[in-house]
Amino acid sequence: MFAVYADSFAAADSEDPFAGLVIGERPDPVAPDGWTTVTVKAASLNHHDLWSLRGVGLREEALPMILGCDAAGFDEDGNEVVVHAVISDPSWRGDETFDPRRSLLSERHQGTFADKVVVPTTNVIAKPASLSFEEAACLPTAWLTAYRMLYTQGDLKAGDTVLVQGAGGGVATALITLARAGGLKVLATSRDEGKRTKALELGAHEVFESGARLPVKVDAVMETVGRATWSHSVRALRPGGKIVISGTTSGPKLDDAELTRIFFLQLSVIGSTMGTSAELASLVALLDASGARPLIDRAIPMTEARDGFAAMAQGDIFGKVVFTR
Repeated sequence: MFAVYADSFAAADSEDPFAGLVIGERPDPVAPDGWTTVTVKAASLNHHDLWSLRGVGLREEALPMILGCDAAGFDEDGNEVVVHAVISDPSWRGDETFDPRRSLLSERHQGTFADKVVVPTTNVIAKPASLSFEEAACLPTAWLTAYRMLYTQGDLKAGDTVLVQGAGGGVATALITLARAGGLKVLATSRDEGKRTKALELGAHEVFESGARLPVKVDAVMETVGRATWSHSVRALRPGGKIVISGTTSGPKLDDAELTRIFFLQLSVIGSTMGTSAELASLVALLDASGARPLIDRAIPMTEARDGFAAMAQGDIFGKVVFTR
């Protein structure tokens, strides 16, 4: 079958970060007991896929590895489905994100950038007709991450005020859309004027340059940037407010963690990683009911996957990159 896969890792100083990326053929997958085969119609790109090409989260002995965490397509009975990307240990019960043996598709198990992918039967969620395959393929990683940040870990309710740092990336654009769909007051920041304008178009009530003083203190900050925005995030919160963090794209190390402000104002710092299959089903239901939709920067044939990788590496996107079959 056709597949986009990694057969080696790029060196840190490599002039071609995609040297190990191969667009070609791989054997058809065989579903073990308790698993099912999904025929892929669309799959979306994540930073996880870029990191995999550098050997982050992917062991060399697992190569060749088909990349991709997210997909939508048809199950074995012809039903339209969305694939949940978190693979739990068979013995695990409860919230999959707490399973110490969990992995994502394309880490231990072959990923979604292919004609077919096999997943546990519990990892298949019904796709409503109101969502296109391209839209549904955006949900399992970035959008599920955003949903859990806002409504599970953040426990935010209609009328609360939230700040989304770094508008532009897949998770940040999802946060803006989902926060607005849930009745939140949405503030967003970006260094780029064009991205601030697009954030307004997505539904942000107000936008600001990164680090700018805000007119109000917010109930929660959704943080995916890390070092570059951390101090601003802490200072933006009302007493008793919370930061929900799911990534550190600008680096994990801090010059000043603002610990004095955190304890004095009784702030909460909450980590968040991916989401559960039940949360994915709730996310799908929210989009079906509200009419909110993922922002797709570009949808291109999977045969042109290298172009999508390059655009993400250059930061030349606003929203999701989707590969179609």
